[in-house]
Amino acid sequence: MTEPLNPEPTPEQAALFARVRRMMLIAGLTTALAVGAVLVAIGYRFFRVEGSRPAADVTATLPKDARITATAVAGDLLVVTLDLGGSVQIRTFNLRTLQSAGTLNFAREP
Repeated sequence: MTEPLNPEPTPEQAALFARVRRMMLIAGLTTALAVGAVLVAIGYRFFRVEGSRPAADVTATLPKDARITATAVAGDLLVVTLDLGGSVQIRTFNLRTLQSAGTLNFAREP
C-alpha cells in the first residue's frame, strides 16, 4: 500500500506528454486564429459603408405634359421611359444614390 497512485512518468512518457501539449497548443492557436478571421470578416461586411445608406425620398421633376410609359431595373440603374407629346425619352437613375445617370432622347426624322 505504499505504492503511489500517480507514479512519476518515465523520460519517454514525459517527452510524449510534452509533444502532445505542444500539438494541442498549436491546434488551439490555429483555431483561435480561424475564429478571429471569421469574426473580422463578419464585422467588415456588417460595418462597411457601401450600400448601407438609408432609403431617401427623392422627387424627380418631369417636363410639362410628360407621361411615364414604362419603368425597369437594369443592373444598378433605374430606367424610366417618358412620352413627351409624341417623342420618347429614356432617363436612367443610379439605384443606390437615385442621382440621374443619363438621358436618351428619341426624335422623328423630318
